[in-house]
Amino acid sequence: MEFQDSPQERAFRAEVRGFIEQALPRAFQTRAYQERLREEGLLAQGDPLIDRWRVRLAERGWIAPHWPKEYGGAGLSVSEQFVFNEEMAAARAPDVGIFGVQLIGPTLVIYGTEEQKQQHLVGIASGRVAWCQEYSEPGSGSDLASLQTRAVRDGDEYIINGQKIWTSQAHNAAWMIMLARTDPEAPKHRGISMFLLDMQTPGITIRPLINLAGDHGFNEVFFDNVRVPAANMVGEEHRGWYVGATLLDSERSLIRRVVELGQAVTELVEFARAHANGHGPHAGSRAAVRHELVERTVEAGVSRLLSQRVISMQKRGQVPNYEASMNKLFFSETEQRVARTGLKLAGLYGGLYRDVAQAPLNGKLASMYLRRIPVTIAGGTSEIQRNVIATRGLGLPRG
Repeated sequence: MEFQDSPQERAFRAEVRGFIEQALPRAFQTRAYQERLREEGLLAQGDPLIDRWRVRLAERGWIAPHWPKEYGGAGLSVSEQFVFNEEMAAARAPDVGIFGVQLIGPTLVIYGTEEQKQQHLVGIASGRVAWCQEYSEPGSGSDLASLQTRAVRDGDEYIINGQKIWTSQAHNAAWMIMLARTDPEAPKHRGISMFLLDMQTPGITIRPLINLAGDHGFNEVFFDNVRVPAANMVGEEHRGWYVGATLLDSERSLIRRVVELGQAVTELVEFARAHANGHGPHAGSRAAVRHELVERTVEAGVSRLLSQRVISMQKRGQVPNYEASMNKLFFSETEQRVARTGLKLAGLYGGLYRDVAQAPLNGKLASMYLRRIPVTIAGGTSEIQRNVIATRGLGLPRG
């Protein structure tokens, strides 16, 4: 593993920090604004500060920094991407590209037709066009290949019928990328095709799914005889599963979220210090509090080391496999432990939510706890990650 920046990485880190110091609105670094971004979806609603930030990033190709320059990116190396993401997370800078930049764009660069690239990549790289990803279905989550949404060829179009679920930001997206079954007689990993859909296409219905924290991030989406041009297929017909596998092979170090995890632990330490003489379950057991916070601090550090292991492999041109599963598993379970520690520190007040005067950290502790409940499911369940580690990492037999 590599822990020190090379001279080139050190120079690039200084460049990124200088840009952040000069261009990032200070409001982004406040807890109140961070909560507003999370709750109200300002990234897609034209918030003026976000729009200004988006323009400054686009001028450098830094909305999609890992893309080739000819498609609106900056052509950053793997190590530069790591530095860039690390510094942006440390500054609490909003990620304005999200799905389009991280997932859809790289897939189009590899599998898209020239017409598809010309139509979509510029809009994604500018941050102006929001996208969502339509994969999961009510009966097809971890076993995604069992999906049943159908796409039937009708001349120069496909007619799509079915339902998707857990679709992040579908209510804010202008376009979607989706998987549908085009050959129901083929084995389940075959006979699936990938399509690009305009969200304004007739027959698409979006219903919100509100999570435990009261946030509207997820949706279920229904398709009722939705007509899609055949030209909107990505890759070959019936080969969409393999195109989709490329889409899921995104930046796997989780460095942005790992940095945010460290920031959350630091906030808990500061909270414990500020309330050391207050009331709560920790008032008479400071040693126990210190021990628990030390454990969370160590775990956040281990999570960072696992991220660095992944990025070190990527720098050498290797593809992380079970290493990425280790990273994701440990990170998501540590997130939950950090959230539980936060509630314990605050005592009964920790359960108070937003806009309640007595709520510690303006209700962030309760919000953090509720939002962390699904993290061991989203992005691949802990059970799936353990299976990958066991079979591919340890060489254990299946079954």
